[in-house]
Amino acid sequence: MTRFVPFVLLLVFALAPIRAADPLYESADRKLDLIATGRARPGSTIAFTVAEINAWARVAVPNAVPQGIRDERVELGSGTGSAYALVDFLKMRQGKGQESGWLLTKMLEGERPLKISIRLESGGGRCTVYLTQVELSGAIANGDLLDFLIRAFFTPLYPTAKINEPFDLAYNVDRIEIRPDAVRVIMKKTYASR
Repeated sequence: MTRFVPFVLLLVFALAPIRAADPLYESADRKLDLIATGRARPGSTIAFTVAEINAWARVAVPNAVPQGIRDERVELGSGTGSAYALVDFLKMRQGKGQESGWLLTKMLEGERPLKISIRLESGGGRCTVYLTQVELSGAIANGDLLDFLIRAFFTPLYPTAKINEPFDLAYNVDRIEIRPDAVRVIMKKTYASR
């Protein structure tokens, strides 16, 4: 499922089993499996700590984006989150089989620090992820440049992703809350019929 901006992707995206020796990764993976298989109790809250999210990202991100991203980590706030990584957009595009012309190649080649910040609103089985800022090599992208980056890089990698627009949460999730210490997934009090 690819409807979330990077750090939320880390919570819902890995439905395919990936095995690693990291106990924090294993903990996060078990919690994701609990949600995805419908075994989470109605009304329960499942918390993913920052350490679990970062451990999970170290395994899941290379599977989703095999080239051009490393040293990924997440920081959380109240209703907000930021994902950090070193990225090479050219390698990311090439890894997805996308060609780049000479000018775009010259503009994109090389590794750069990236920070993506979001704000999340969620409730009643719906969620909206607002992209609030993208910082690349210390330069802050907003407006038309931010729109270009979304269209040129994020959307081709995740064509079904919803940014700045509401979407339905799957797996009987009522809402997602971001707190400084964890992302909390709150299940609906009763299961919806399928």
